Amino acid sequence: MTFAQIRQQFLDFFAGKDHAIVDSSPVVPHDDPTLLFTNAGMNQFKDVFLGSGSRSYVRAADTQKCIRAGGKHNDLDDVGKDTYHHTFFEMLGNWSFGDYFKEDAIKWAWQLLTEVWGIEKDRLYATYFEGDPENNLEPDLEAADLWKKLTDIDPAHVIPGDKKDNFWEMGATGPCGPCSEIHVDLTPDKSGGSRVNQDDPSVIEIWNLVFIQFNRVADGTLHPLPAKHVDTGMGFERICAVLQAKKSNYDTDVFTPVFNAIQERTGSAPYTGLLESEVKGQADKRDALMRDVSYRVIADHLRCLTFALTDGAVPSNEGRGYVLRRILRRAVRYGRQYFDMTEPFLCDLVAPLVEHMGDAFPELRNANQGRNIEHVVELIRDEEVSFGRTLDRGIKLFDEAAERAENNRIRAEDAFMLHDTYGFPVDLTELMAEERGMSVDTVGYERLMDEARKRAQAAGGGDDEFNMNIIDALPATDDSAKYETTMTTGQLLGYVCDGQFVDEGEVPLGETVALITDETCFYGEQGGQVGDRGDLEATGESPGAFDVPGFRVTDTKRFGETVLHIGEMVSSEFPLTVGTTLKMNVDADERQQIVRNHTATHLLNWALRVVLGSGVDQRGSLVDTDKTRFDFTCRKALEVDELERVGKLVEQKISAALVVQTKEVAETDARHINTLRAVFGEKYPERVRVVSIGADIDQMLTTPDDEKWMEYSVEYCGGTHVQTTSEIEHFVLIGEEGVAKGIRRVVGITGEHAAQAVRDGEALANELASLAKKVDSGESVDLASMQQRLTDSVIPIAVKHTLRQQLIELQKKLKKSEKASSAASADAVFAAVDDLVASAQTIGDITVVVGEVPTANGDALRTAIDRVRQKTKGSAVLLATHEDGKVTLMAGMSKSAIAAGLKAGDLIREIAPHVGGKGGGRPDMAQGGGGNPEGIAEAISAATDWLRGKLGA
Repeated sequence: MTFAQIRQQFLDFFAGKDHAIVDSSPVVPHDDPTLLFTNAGMNQFKDVFLGSGSRSYVRAADTQKCIRAGGKHNDLDDVGKDTYHHTFFEMLGNWSFGDYFKEDAIKWAWQLLTEVWGIEKDRLYATYFEGDPENNLEPDLEAADLWKKLTDIDPAHVIPGDKKDNFWEMGATGPCGPCSEIHVDLTPDKSGGSRVNQDDPSVIEIWNLVFIQFNRVADGTLHPLPAKHVDTGMGFERICAVLQAKKSNYDTDVFTPVFNAIQERTGSAPYTGLLESEVKGQADKRDALMRDVSYRVIADHLRCLTFALTDGAVPSNEGRGYVLRRILRRAVRYGRQYFDMTEPFLCDLVAPLVEHMGDAFPELRNANQGRNIEHVVELIRDEEVSFGRTLDRGIKLFDEAAERAENNRIRAEDAFMLHDTYGFPVDLTELMAEERGMSVDTVGYERLMDEARKRAQAAGGGDDEFNMNIIDALPATDDSAKYETTMTTGQLLGYVCDGQFVDEGEVPLGETVALITDETCFYGEQGGQVGDRGDLEATGESPGAFDVPGFRVTDTKRFGETVLHIGEMVSSEFPLTVGTTLKMNVDADERQQIVRNHTATHLLNWALRVVLGSGVDQRGSLVDTDKTRFDFTCRKALEVDELERVGKLVEQKISAALVVQTKEVAETDARHINTLRAVFGEKYPERVRVVSIGADIDQMLTTPDDEKWMEYSVEYCGGTHVQTTSEIEHFVLIGEEGVAKGIRRVVGITGEHAAQAVRDGEALANELASLAKKVDSGESVDLASMQQRLTDSVIPIAVKHTLRQQLIELQKKLKKSEKASSAASADAVFAAVDDLVASAQTIGDITVVVGEVPTANGDALRTAIDRVRQKTKGSAVLLATHEDGKVTLMAGMSKSAIAAGLKAGDLIREIAPHVGGKGGGRPDMAQGGGGNPEGIAEAISAATDWLRGKLGA
């Protein structure tokens, strides 16, 4: 049986037992923060087992996508070394929610394994829970008796197991119960009974039947559940190996197509299945072993990455994203060292994997708005390129670290440098060390990592070169001027350099430092608004235009009560000395763009609530010079009309030239204002700054419950804003997407950028209308180019959606037109071929048909050759056609022609140079072409001579 048949037989079997066949839940459990990845089939039914949820059915079965990497269940370190560990695997499972229990679970498991799948009964073993007196757990004699009563298993093959293997618990408290594992003895002589639960690959567990019948309470005691459940899980890859009589999961057709794709992409020798235990002491087989290990690792990790990214995960530096990045870098390193892949290759294996598994898991093709393959390929390629920049250097440094290793152990400092500078996760360093028979000082490494984490925490999550452990020692900055002006003066109190606060001397030249002044008009990054940029100059005079700026501020950050002006000295002619007064000038043009975008963000927040309802809550934002990016709670993508309404509401507020008012008030008073918006989960101080657009704050505080305040935007905010909304000038939404489950993101632009986006949208709409007219008149048009331009365009998102739909309809119309044209073209070709057959010469039993036919595509030419075969006893055909300067040659040989020594591929290779090209193919059908239509006559003549010569005429 194929792997697909095995999977389907399992599902069909339980469908026949009145089980609902449910879809696999995503491998990324977005709604369960306790899990990195879905690691078992029961995860999606956790609420049922806990009594907090229910389903419309009481029996279920599925195949669940699982990942066990990172966290409690972690098989990552074993992948590649043996025949049965995987980070990604499928788990076949069946469940009963308070319906059937042990009797049916055991009976049906035995029936499927022995009657449907035909596994030899004397190879199967069943374990049951032997009890645990220390924890007051009774043995599960009921299960043992049922195995012996309901099945014809050898009673000697029903054996007890301990709490570790045969008692399942969801956690320290909650549902739990005994389980019965089914093992299969794969030894040639069926002598493996003593190896059950001994982690021996010749006697493996294939199915676990969990009987959830107790609830453990806080004091540790067990109480019977009123409703008892069944939760089973079978390793799909393992059962495939058993049923296909393979010694390894990796030898089954679950993996062989992936291995074939790896071989084709890397040009490596084929996979042979070598294991470490088989080549001990044979140095000449070491390279072959590492090649096979690489096959297993790359295939497994490709599966893991493709499914995780499909289900919404993204490689990153934390949580599940970091686990995936580690997995990807392991695979890339194997490809580089053992397949000599110096360019991205993992991304090229996504499509073959999707082709292999997309029927069972259609989301591999259809997720991410139908662009899942491209989405996953792009994510993996970007990660490969990023790691590739440092991989070779990192491998070289590892080699150097291995040479200076102490007691055959890589030093902690080297492991930390490989991680911190070259992106080598420590488990990758450990793996590389293990391949050399070495180890890594992980204790010392963790100490260095802990020190680095403390430095990062002291820096507020970043910029530790400016902060480190000195936050409390930094002087405060009065930055109230940021709300009034972009130019002021301030006294230089000191600077931070190399993690130290310096309060005397000159600011060093050519180093990135952070200047601290007593006053500033620079806005420090906070609340989603980016920090200001600008220039500082030593002067005692009043603020004015710069002549020669001394210090360029490239970013501004706020830590506690201190504002850090981060940048470098750009001139030694005018040094800055601690204690002097600085002229401070924010880049006014950039600030104006930022304040436009920030006020527009408030209007956007208000408009979304009006259109989508009061359930909309802000989940984050970014306001910079280019855009406003706003994340909010929403369970579905916005419709075109909703996007249009949001945009129009914001534009109306802009046109109304509403006054933007700010005031610092008591948070306990402000929170009662009917329309006030605060960020979900944010903690606010006793005094807050309220920003109102169009409504008087004092009036709102007087009558906070008045419904009329719902017409205005009111928020807590410490950012900078325009004075009236008319300064925003224009606003359009240019993007809308989902960023997490229940979280959507919109992107908007303002000012001239928005006006230009509108003009560009109108221009594209006019161009598309022009293309539609051409399609109607039968002209040839390039819709692919228009599609790409539409994708890349920065235009109103509602307009983009509308134009995209119009383009889809236009593509359908064009395809229909081309199909009709193609049919007419094919008829003309068939008529021409019939004429050629009528006048063709027959040599022996072979009719030689050679000639030029009207313009046609490859399918029409192949069909025409088939027509010749149907009309003749044997045939040798060469057809030529051309269009727009491109020549197509198509040759076809019947079986009798091939037997006479004629091969289509040889003919094409012989005559293609006459039309300035080349080609080839199979003996029965081959194709070629070129760019010289004037050479068709010569090609036809050469083909005739070649065929006649081969036939002895």
